[in-house]
Amino acid sequence: MEGEPERKDGYLIGVISDTHGHLRAEAAEALKGVDLIIHAGDIGKPEVLEALGKIAPVHAVRGNMDGHWAFGLSETEVVEIGDFLLYVLHDVFRLDIDPVAAGFVAVINGHTHTAAIENRKGVLYLNPGSAASFKSPATIALLHIRGNSLQAEVVEV
Repeated sequence: MEGEPERKDGYLIGVISDTHGHLRAEAAEALKGVDLIIHAGDIGKPEVLEALGKIAPVHAVRGNMDGHWAFGLSETEVVEIGDFLLYVLHDVFRLDIDPVAAGFVAVINGHTHTAAIENRKGVLYLNPGSAASFKSPATIALLHIRGNSLQAEVVEV
């Protein structure tokens, strides 16, 4: 798959959402060294994706606030990393598949601006929060993949 990191034992995936046209320097710094970046929508401007692409390959979905420029982006995306399948969409309340039956190990979403990590029926649900939040702390998430282990952490930026 295009943009998939070279196959290796471990991966570090940067997960970001709800940038709304602003990529904070602190967010970009926190993403340095990742193998891949997933943007879960409400990007705001194509320049955000361009800047992220200078850090690592990017997979991005369109959010409800993304304008005409983002019509080329899908509302959902399947990202394959090693032996793992990740399902990415902006608003988890629009999830219309059964992730367990479909073989996904994680569902990555944004929209709420609230970071969350939960396990539902063996599937990791990860919301990195908002990387451009002005009221609450701005956050991203890091997804550590090693062997058959998947660990997520939220990072304030």
